[in-house]
Amino acid sequence: MTPTLSAPIASAQQSPPISPENAASLRLFVFALFFFFGGITSLNDVIIPKLKALFTLNYFEAMLVQSAFFMAYFVISLPAAAIVRRLGYMRTAVIGLLTMTTGCLLFIPASGSGLFGTFLAALFVLAIGITVVQVVSNPLISLLGPPATSSSRLTFAQAFNSLGTTVFPYVGSKVILGAVANVQPAQLSATQLTAFRAQETHIIELTYIGLATALCVLAALVWRRRRLLPGRIVDDATGHRARDLLRLPRFSYGVVCIFLYVGAEVAIGSLLVNYLMQSSVFGVSPEEAGKHLPYYWGGAMVGRFIGSYVLRIFSPGKVLASVASCVIILLCISANTAGEVSGWSLLAVGLFNSIMFPTIFTLACDGLGPRAAQASGIICMAIVGGAVVPLITGHTADWLNSLKLALAIPAVCYAGIVGFGIFARKPARVTFGT
Repeated sequence: MTPTLSAPIASAQQSPPISPENAASLRLFVFALFFFFGGITSLNDVIIPKLKALFTLNYFEAMLVQSAFFMAYFVISLPAAAIVRRLGYMRTAVIGLLTMTTGCLLFIPASGSGLFGTFLAALFVLAIGITVVQVVSNPLISLLGPPATSSSRLTFAQAFNSLGTTVFPYVGSKVILGAVANVQPAQLSATQLTAFRAQETHIIELTYIGLATALCVLAALVWRRRRLLPGRIVDDATGHRARDLLRLPRFSYGVVCIFLYVGAEVAIGSLLVNYLMQSSVFGVSPEEAGKHLPYYWGGAMVGRFIGSYVLRIFSPGKVLASVASCVIILLCISANTAGEVSGWSLLAVGLFNSIMFPTIFTLACDGLGPRAAQASGIICMAIVGGAVVPLITGHTADWLNSLKLALAIPAVCYAGIVGFGIFARKPARVTFGT
């Protein structure tokens, strides 16, 4: 599941009511936003094995793709919230979409340069746009209907996010990964390698040009609807400092767990193609391995619907501890077996990942009252775990020369989440009532 979280902006109650007709129209745009930023984020799992092969990178270097991408969450989340307060939801959404378009178009000079670093720069700009769009999306969906059903609308919107993370990797694998299976870049001469990189990066370039076109169309449609919502948001900040929240054990532990969860989920997704390609697992081509990515991300979509029912019956903390424990078991099975069992046990992790992000977020913010909006911005910055944990996992894989042993890093992350589920299994006392 691609993380979807709002930064600290105004509450829905402070905005004027929206007519049912306008709300229905706006929901379509929000669902499209969720679909696109989820799908584009999951394309990183396809880009990583492609760039790793083309530039003969080790796993640590390949994981810099995720570091460049997820570092944007840390850098731009709070500035994006300030833009929303000044310009409003719709205009900020357009800014985010156009920034995403710019990031996609930067793949043109990146392809022409033949340098790995230029691809990282393009991904960082693309991620800035995605972060801005995400800062807009969650609070916007809460405005588009009665407050009592906002959770239901958000869950439905996140299903479009999961749909994107399921569809994009499959299509991307067919388009982007096909040629890697037929040519070994390390065996080419310098001249042949330059020509091969130009040819293969051109495929990546065309893929992102197509995405840029779609994003431009979506930006134009959103701009036409910009007057349906106010151009400026009334700030509900209480004046309290963020570090006051971090002094609360329950909240600070939750922030750490968001860091661990996003990092572990991204690390596993990033290595899946190379993991399944191993002769000790599926032993298939990059394209065929990439076609299995939808099982990982699609499992999150299925698990979200199952989890929404289970969480009504059992304590969220206990459910969180249970699913995190299941992931640790699956990682141990995958690392200590071979063939189909090893591959499918790792793919099954996606099913149990499904409820972790929203459950950690809810448990961390429980009892914060009006400070929950400010808390969400801090949690949004913790998504930077997607930039750090994959690097550590990649370095471990290089150091131990084993992807299976490198699964110990995400396993440690999930162990921390088990602890948080147990710690937060009881409802929190109201901490801030004013």
